[in-house]
Amino acid sequence: MRGHRGRARQAPDAPAAIGQRIELDLERLAHDGRGIGRWQGRIVFVDGGLPGERVQARVLKARSKLIETRLDKLLVASPERQTPRCAHIDLCGGCSLQHMPEATQLQVKQQALAQQLQHFAGLEPERWMPALVGPTYGYRQRTRLAMRWDKRLGLLEVGYRQRSSSDLVEVQECPVLVPALEALVQDLVPLLKSLDGRAGLGHVELIGDEAPVLLVRHMQELSEADLQALKVLADQHGASCWLQPGEPSTLHGPIGSAPGLNQDLPAYHLPDQGLRFEFMPGDFIQVNARINQMMVNQALEWLAIQPGEQVLDLFCGVGNFALPLAYAGAQVTAVEGSVEMVQRAQKNAQNNQLESLHFSSADLSKLQDANWLTQPCDAALLDPPRDGAEQLVQQLADKAVGRILYVSCNPATLARDAGLLAARGYRLVQAGIMDMFPQTAHVEAMALFVAGNKVKPV
Repeated sequence: MRGHRGRARQAPDAPAAIGQRIELDLERLAHDGRGIGRWQGRIVFVDGGLPGERVQARVLKARSKLIETRLDKLLVASPERQTPRCAHIDLCGGCSLQHMPEATQLQVKQQALAQQLQHFAGLEPERWMPALVGPTYGYRQRTRLAMRWDKRLGLLEVGYRQRSSSDLVEVQECPVLVPALEALVQDLVPLLKSLDGRAGLGHVELIGDEAPVLLVRHMQELSEADLQALKVLADQHGASCWLQPGEPSTLHGPIGSAPGLNQDLPAYHLPDQGLRFEFMPGDFIQVNARINQMMVNQALEWLAIQPGEQVLDLFCGVGNFALPLAYAGAQVTAVEGSVEMVQRAQKNAQNNQLESLHFSSADLSKLQDANWLTQPCDAALLDPPRDGAEQLVQQLADKAVGRILYVSCNPATLARDAGLLAARGYRLVQAGIMDMFPQTAHVEAMALFVAGNKVKPV
């Protein structure tokens, strides 16, 4: 059927077209911080929208009952709306909540954790604990810049992934980075574009705050002039420059060091415990140093370790929790999948003169008969990757570990594993979020489980 001007009418129940712009009022927030409203009876998610706003949104994906969009034009703004500090906010896929006040961001994350616990496990903690919070900008001490060589134009692009795209947004600033790394980014980008070997660059990682590390992944040999330029830049910023021409095992550096010498590794500190941790540039360390210290302190407080208690630290990394547990008087068995990281954790224990630790290497996703799992254990701490620790928590329950502290970077797998522990008689005594990644929807959380016939230490 055609109207009097000869154009096809869109039926009221017709699906929205990709790229179409629609107008709607937003009513609430989703667990990932997107605004939610309705359009022609369908639920619409609006990236960048806030409750109480009227917006024009551009359709990204459309299904029969659900539409995903991005804010295209703000028609009526919420009084809560903040002006983002980053000039790249419209394109960059990193910090999607900069338009929200800090309190609203925390509320979104708290609700995400609560909803996942309820949905997957039917659980609510006996006590919700206050969120751990720190600076909302200038906090990030680790980042990766992607690179893409445009052969047709002979140009190197350097930046972050664009939102909902594989394209790059070239950056001149990144206000969530610690100042030392943001200053390094500003000088690094033009330098990379000038290198002789720029067509063969892969990516760059920037790590640390006290003594930054510049890690350059390259797929073809760099010239002496390139190496010298990178070293000069690193020296200007008090950084060291490492190279990785292939697999992680090819990592070497710093540039300018004599081959074969035992070079000082980069390090970070936990000042409250007076501990220093060396790491290799490819190792995992926490992104937010301030929250990491608060997280370690909270873990010690919640576990209330008594001197001489036997504690398991699972997914121990370079010893971020294991060493503070030993410092608090625990006898610690620490386990990590990477043999190399176990070696560095052992060295960190030695360097900090801590002797009450034993380290093992094991694939914690495929446990069988592990000697360390048969030993007596009063408490366990685990900090798994996003996949969680489904098999491991069941084995800890079989072992009847009295207290289990779970540090999570994924509320969904935390909730799944919480349900498994609850089914084995564990109580979810307390839980809370840790704002490790302000300005993003990423949720980090800590949860304490206590065996049903035991009480939390006081």
